[in-house]
Amino acid sequence: MQRIKFMIQLFLKEPLWFRLLIFITFLVSVIFSSSYFSNTAFYESFSKLAAAIFFSAIGMKMRMNRLTAIILFALAAFCIYLSILALY
Repeated sequence: MQRIKFMIQLFLKEPLWFRLLIFITFLVSVIFSSSYFSNTAFYESFSKLAAAIFFSAIGMKMRMNRLTAIILFALAAFCIYLSILALY
């Protein structure tokens, strides 16, 4: 529980633009991946693109931990691939 509180405190110390970017991309990814928007390929693609931006932003933040950053960047690249694939 202490580790979760510590991570939340670190997140709250970030600049406002970074917190908004993380919050908005996470929210867009969750909303547009819901079953209500599943009929349109554009919304599914947009959801995956928002997830890629989310993973990239967190990866940039975690650059000091190389393994974590590489994993997050790989997830971002995979999300971009899925985003492009969803349009076809």
